[in-house]
Amino acid sequence: MGELYWLRRPYAHRGLHDKAKGIVENSASAVKAAMGKGYAIEVDLRATAGNMPVVFHDATLDRLTEEKGPVAAREAAELRTIPLRGSSDTILSFAELLAIVGGRVPLLLEVKSTWTGDGRFEANIASALSSYPGPVAVMSFDPYSVAAFREAAPALPRGLVAGQFDEERHWSHLTPKQRFAMRHLLTSAFARPNFIAYDIGALPAVAPIAARLLFGLPLLTWTVRSQEERERAARYADAMIFEGIVP
Repeated sequence: MGELYWLRRPYAHRGLHDKAKGIVENSASAVKAAMGKGYAIEVDLRATAGNMPVVFHDATLDRLTEEKGPVAAREAAELRTIPLRGSSDTILSFAELLAIVGGRVPLLLEVKSTWTGDGRFEANIASALSSYPGPVAVMSFDPYSVAAFREAAPALPRGLVAGQFDEERHWSHLTPKQRFAMRHLLTSAFARPNFIAYDIGALPAVAPIAARLLFGLPLLTWTVRSQEERERAARYADAMIFEGIVP
């Protein structure tokens, strides 16, 4: 899709974060740091109580805050007041993220699916983006989430995130057959993605390269953290989602 030319540039993974400087992943400071360098930005969206989006990666608060328990058990307004550990930031609301970026750089939103298939989370994200002025795309590992965006906002660019799916502890809720289908992008048949984001550790791989070369889908790769991975990304993908290196 020629109109998605803006996907073909480096994206700062969870913003341009640097823990040593007190800039925590997915924080307002990380977003502003990336914008200060002119980088496009990738962040995560996690569902709160009521299926509203908040900018956060983990399913629980334990790693990144002094609080405990699942993000999905808290209301978005309460989460917005919780400080991020080792930082002057609090958890970033989705509305604040959109206000900070304001269309000035491309924004890539990885949707941490609820894996329920009911589409409410995706519909709330799509609604919040309906008047957003700049280049933005959503993507998810969950093909049903990607398909839900096709229903809720057909014009919103949507991507399928994939890799080997070989870490059992991360994908225990999926059957081997489901992981096989997702690894080989067979779920594209109903997800109908506009682009693919594939694990750098799994490249080169037949399915994403075929999607790129045969079907013209932009291919992003994540998460590039070394010069060797950067060179592999340049060889096989259109753009990288990077962390800890200078693109």
